[in-house]
Amino acid sequence: MTGIASHPEIAATLALKRRGITLTLLTTAYFFSYMDRQILAILQELIRKDLLLSDTQLGLLAGFAFAIFYATLGIPVARLADRGNRVNIIAIALALWSLMTAVCGLAQNFAQLLAARIGVGVGEAGSSPPSHSIIADLYPPEKRAGAMGIYSLGVVLGTAFGTMIGGTVAHLYGWRVAMFTVGLPGIALAILVKLFVVEPPRGMSDAQIVAEGQDKGVIPPLGDGFRTMLASGPAFNLVMGVTITSLIGYGHAAFGPSFLQRSVGLSMIDVARYVAPVGAVCGTISAVGGGWLANKVAARYGLHAQAWLVLALKCIGLPLSFLFYASSNPYVAVPLYWVSLLFVSSYLGPSFALIQGLAPLRMRALWAAVTLLVINLVGLGLGPTAIGVISDLLRPAFGEDSLRYAMLTFAAATPWALWHYWRAGVLLKRAGA
Repeated sequence: MTGIASHPEIAATLALKRRGITLTLLTTAYFFSYMDRQILAILQELIRKDLLLSDTQLGLLAGFAFAIFYATLGIPVARLADRGNRVNIIAIALALWSLMTAVCGLAQNFAQLLAARIGVGVGEAGSSPPSHSIIADLYPPEKRAGAMGIYSLGVVLGTAFGTMIGGTVAHLYGWRVAMFTVGLPGIALAILVKLFVVEPPRGMSDAQIVAEGQDKGVIPPLGDGFRTMLASGPAFNLVMGVTITSLIGYGHAAFGPSFLQRSVGLSMIDVARYVAPVGAVCGTISAVGGGWLANKVAARYGLHAQAWLVLALKCIGLPLSFLFYASSNPYVAVPLYWVSLLFVSSYLGPSFALIQGLAPLRMRALWAAVTLLVINLVGLGLGPTAIGVISDLLRPAFGEDSLRYAMLTFAAATPWALWHYWRAGVLLKRAGA
């Protein structure tokens, strides 16, 4: 691939020819990252009993301990991605986090499991920033939200299949075998990424930037990435909106299977066999449909309408989420969960597409990394940990049902995120987008 990369026209032609394969493989890698990351959620009731852990410890494993390395290492990885071969970075990172997921199955106590989870976080730091940058180079602005919507399938499908595969394998063979089963196949995928994904020329799909010679091939200083993002009102509000949404979403995802088992009365295998598969379908419709709708509203009203589309869909999903977490009847709670997924999982594609469209060409991976740094330190780092702490604090008053009230507390923060999406749309419209 080095010879191809030295000939931009050949690389561009081949990259366009393999654009569908590239998006599929990047989405699959993202799928594996979320499957490896979220498998802990369906297994944590077994792990809690086997290793004698508290909800706070479970929250740390799912949240802060993972996020601190995943988020902070994303910045140096992004710097490498903005100047080096992004495909190599993704392939190496994928092999590392897959191996560390399997190592989780060997843990005999909290400290060992914590160390293995940190290893997963270190590996996954090398996935999203270079992937966002590649997708932005492969798809022009008017098609970018749809491509990012497909890429965001990795979140909903990875979470769902981690639950399905992890729960089923753990039911039959135990949680340790489930970790091996989900982790090891990612090493083979890393080889496929290296073999078939072509490194596209920078700015390939931004004809105006290239034509005007705005890309000089110079990597701006690291501080410029933070300064330029903070100086952009639309970008700042988009990052705030997606961060608060992720704080709520990561917290709910980490303890969702436990909530269904403790407060709704389902078994682990019920969640894996019945709840997760339909949830995967609903999440897929939401992610792909959200990206498709975002492309449509942008073509008709302008890019600013994409932020308002996210606002509208999440306004519909919010009361459904409240009703889900308030219900104890599985025949009521589970359908409410499925329907809510149709609306609440649509935000990632439009959000990341808008952020990549606002980013300077040589800062795309860096802007993605800065976004992910904030999202994951606040969202992934604090979300699961805070829900675990709240649940433990409420346990003396509510017993096993304390988790329900922790989940409801988090859902109540959604209007804060909605305000930022509204504001981002206002600022984008003022800027003529």
